[in-house]
Amino acid sequence: MLVSAFVTALGWVGAALCLTAYILVTRGRWSPTSGRYQAANVVSGLMLGTVAASSGVWPSVVTNIVWAAVALHAVTVLLRARRTRARAFAAEHVDAPTGATTALG
Repeated sequence: MLVSAFVTALGWVGAALCLTAYILVTRGRWSPTSGRYQAANVVSGLMLGTVAASSGVWPSVVTNIVWAAVALHAVTVLLRARRTRARAFAAEHVDAPTGATTALG
């Protein structure tokens, strides 16, 4: 009984997270390329996929796992881009001969 209640709660939380993220993107509050939106898709996809697996609804399992995988790829791309920008910024603000950083304030 406890497992059933947990799975039900997991399903409701996953569905609410997925719908909330979609509503926020649709209303312009979040960007579809934002880390928050993609992270919400990863988490909700895994939650809903878990619930579907516990019920044996395999088409939904596959759909949600692919959904989460696509979002995880987007998160990875976002993190790599952030790291590249940080490295480029750091490289622009280092004196070549001494390696000392410049004072930016």
